[in-house]
Amino acid sequence: MIYTVKPGDSLFSIARNYGTTPYSLSLYNQITDPDKISVGQHIIILKPDELYFVKPGDTLASIAEERGISLWKILQNNPQITDMDEIYPGQRIVISFEDKPTKTMSINGYAYPNIDRDILRQTLPYLTYLTVFSYGFTPEGELIKINDSELTALAKRYGAGPIMLLSALTRNGSFSNELASILINNEEVQDSLIEAIIENMKEKGYIGLDMDFEFIFPEDSENYAILIEKLRQRLNDEGFFLVVGLAPKTSRNQSGLLYEGHNYQALGASSNVELIMTYEWGYTYGPPMAVAPLNKVREVVEYAVSEIKPEKIYMGMPNYGYDWTLPYVRGESRAESISNVEAVDRAYAGNAEIMFDELAYSPYYKYRKGDKIHEVWFEDALSVQGKVELAMEFGLAGLSYWNIMRPFLQNWMLLSTMVDINKIY
Repeated sequence: MIYTVKPGDSLFSIARNYGTTPYSLSLYNQITDPDKISVGQHIIILKPDELYFVKPGDTLASIAEERGISLWKILQNNPQITDMDEIYPGQRIVISFEDKPTKTMSINGYAYPNIDRDILRQTLPYLTYLTVFSYGFTPEGELIKINDSELTALAKRYGAGPIMLLSALTRNGSFSNELASILINNEEVQDSLIEAIIENMKEKGYIGLDMDFEFIFPEDSENYAILIEKLRQRLNDEGFFLVVGLAPKTSRNQSGLLYEGHNYQALGASSNVELIMTYEWGYTYGPPMAVAPLNKVREVVEYAVSEIKPEKIYMGMPNYGYDWTLPYVRGESRAESISNVEAVDRAYAGNAEIMFDELAYSPYYKYRKGDKIHEVWFEDALSVQGKVELAMEFGLAGLSYWNIMRPFLQNWMLLSTMVDINKIY
């Protein structure tokens, strides 16, 4: 269940009232100090249904075989196990919780090569795929490589399939529609790059490719779909699959540079998997609001399933929040991107009550720092639950997290009790 902290609550009183332990509540909700919880904070309460105590000679694999569950499920249920090869006699292991998953779903997570390896190892048990961000290319069709071998190896060790990502990013981190246009309209550049991509995928052990081309020129829309079809056929012939990222559209003819280059129907028919990027309504330069308001996400999903088969669609999930300094001034204000764990910590430090917007289905609060008022929007257990239920309602293939660079264990624990997560290995 998800509990909302009330005035006068402590982690100890909540644990006592719900038949669990402060340690479990702290672990599953990433609460570093049990004395520091905020009114309005959402806490997941998970009760073990079956426990196992490690005996001499046991391994996680042998325990999983004996209990008839997967190794990955043991790791999902026991985030305190930071290394799958290190368990000790007498250690308490949760085999299952009272809450059981009702659906099966695939989960993707994006990561940069410099991700903290401890965060990566803790997150990988909950992932079907790990998408490494990002390969680039030159105007001549040369692949710009990255240092990703350790990530692909770790992904496989934890049962997740590695996906290579190609984007038209420039060195300053912005998407170049000019560079994308060169590739989209030049078959010689395409052929050179496609062969380099396939060679790299074989060398690094990737199983799929994610095409993340954003802000495509409207006049390139048709040729982009043709490129995706050509790339998919070539990749499929080699045993790989193709993912295409889609801007969060709500109608076929939606105006705006972000949207016009992405034809949902054409790209959905041309690729194997489609990812709708349902986040960034609240963003760095925009006014304070939820990053992924549930009502807005629903509008995108409703449109997406009218153009694409739902079993091919992955819905984007944000793993971050923003802190705005008020007053917001368009063209001047810049919100600070923070982790969801940091958002909760700032609420306590600022003596703020966490509120919940029922329409956006998202937590938020205001706090004072010095002579400035701040407004924070972020994700928590309840907002995540709403999004997972939305994806299940429409029968989507899965969820895709942007990104997994920051810890959010509460999310992963909740997710693993709501869905059985597909694993590749």
